[in-house]
Amino acid sequence: MKSEDKTVTDGIQYMGTFLIIFGVIIIAIGGLLLLSGKIPWLGRLPGDIIVQKKNFTFYFPLATSILLSLILTLLFWILGKK
Repeated sequence: MKSEDKTVTDGIQYMGTFLIIFGVIIIAIGGLLLLSGKIPWLGRLPGDIIVQKKNFTFYFPLATSILLSLILTLLFWILGKK
């Protein structure tokens, strides 16, 4: 087997691994989106900004965004340790 053939094979295996991991991440995000309606406090935390007028509603989930950012940071920190 030539070294060029081995490089191509390694590249294809790397791409396959990447696609599998990416697919698992997409499935996990989809599952979280499906379950997000079942969590009553998500999006209604103290600190989330809601302005309602007659024909206008402005919603900015500030506290929810900060909470999700902290959770994801902790998760990636734990998974990134080697």
